[in-house]
Amino acid sequence: MAADWGTVNFDWSAIMILILVWYVLLRIWENNGTLDRWNATRVFGVILMVRSKRGLKLLDKTASPRGFWRFYGEISLWVCVFSMLMVGILMVVAFITAILSPPQTDPPSASELVALPGINPVIPLGWGALAFIVALVIHEYGHGLQARAHGMRIRSFGLLQLGPLPLGAFAEPQYEELTNAPSRERMRMFAAGPSTNIFAAIICLMFLGGLASQFVATEDGVHVRGIVQDEGAYQAGLQPWDTIQFIDGQQISDVDAFYDAMEGYSANDTIALTVKHSDGQVETLNATLSDKYDYYLQLGWSKSNLESIGVEEGQPFLGVEGLSSGTAGIDRLAGPLSPRWDGNLAQKSVMAPLHTLSLMIVPFELQGVAMHPFEESLLEAEDNVFAQTLGTSGLLFFVNLFFWLLWVNILLGFTNLIPMVPFDGGHMFKDMLRGILNAVKKVGKKLKFWDINPMWIEHISSKASNISSFALLGMIVFILIIPYL
Repeated sequence: MAADWGTVNFDWSAIMILILVWYVLLRIWENNGTLDRWNATRVFGVILMVRSKRGLKLLDKTASPRGFWRFYGEISLWVCVFSMLMVGILMVVAFITAILSPPQTDPPSASELVALPGINPVIPLGWGALAFIVALVIHEYGHGLQARAHGMRIRSFGLLQLGPLPLGAFAEPQYEELTNAPSRERMRMFAAGPSTNIFAAIICLMFLGGLASQFVATEDGVHVRGIVQDEGAYQAGLQPWDTIQFIDGQQISDVDAFYDAMEGYSANDTIALTVKHSDGQVETLNATLSDKYDYYLQLGWSKSNLESIGVEEGQPFLGVEGLSSGTAGIDRLAGPLSPRWDGNLAQKSVMAPLHTLSLMIVPFELQGVAMHPFEESLLEAEDNVFAQTLGTSGLLFFVNLFFWLLWVNILLGFTNLIPMVPFDGGHMFKDMLRGILNAVKKVGKKLKFWDINPMWIEHISSKASNISSFALLGMIVFILIIPYL
């Protein structure tokens, strides 16, 4: 079994006391010169900004093929511009949806609004902290590489900390060189951080695909994730996570075998299910099949829709949901890169980025884990040297590692692409506005229609950027507080 680096339950009064103690320590260290010796400063009262020159020499060596990194920066810029526009559109859609259709569910707790490992219930302390540190480092290293590739010097790297918790990281360029750099180069520098996170997430998905090929199911059969109330499976006593091994003595090796077996039955037939419960007990249950056609009519489907999907009167319906094979847990994470996923290379290339984004909902569905413990128990290492050397627990360790690295990199990358200052997306948006206004100026000057003053361009781009930032901040605050109203 994989290590369980789970969520810690915190008392908010204890948290406030710890923050107060941290604030007192920072004031003491600030007054006695300790922060100066650490090359650190206190910001926003309780945030420690620690600077370091470590890694700068390695950064210079890594950035030496400047042509390559400038090309990388151009690719990063296009990826981030597209992603930033999508993020902005989604935020506007979410805002409009919140106005027109306010959420009816219970509002999230305070801990669910804080994206801190161990405090947020869907981000485990161990895996979350490790993944955040790695993601922050590669994010800022991406910024640093682009700065050096375009001749801008980096003064220091650093971390923003609240006690032992890393809240952020930074690469601190020479301010004058950054502000005086051409707009395109500056945009590449801002885009490099989020894009490096996005590319890292894709690489993590590739590793998950490779790991998926190292697992096999411990035994044949299909397990069910949900039971439809009052249908045949429910009345027979089938439970979630039970494994169906035989139907009337016919072995059910996988999902296809289950559907093949069901084709031999009709509504109102009674079948004998040999099932293995999650506690290991094997039992034979008698289930009476209902009519799939009637079931979907009751759900509100129209007869024409049922005909279009091939559902006819008299077809059998057992009343189970989420039928899955023994390797479903790892296959769900690897998605199109799983060896058991049907599709050609072109389809995999198209689906991989979309699947990467879809994995963001997994911790919310499974309450902070990458894979349900029952699905983990159905896996064992493949019979080859690599898999047997790591063993099942070793393979599951790396599955959790790469999943959380993927998850946090996507979270960090797309959060930084929100088109509002101080996020990278906000700085890119400001430079984009400046570039558009400069292009308008050139066209007007060429046609002798107008000539825009450069100071006016700077004023308008800054003003528009500030207005959009405040507008987006208002949308975010509204989306967060509407469930409480």
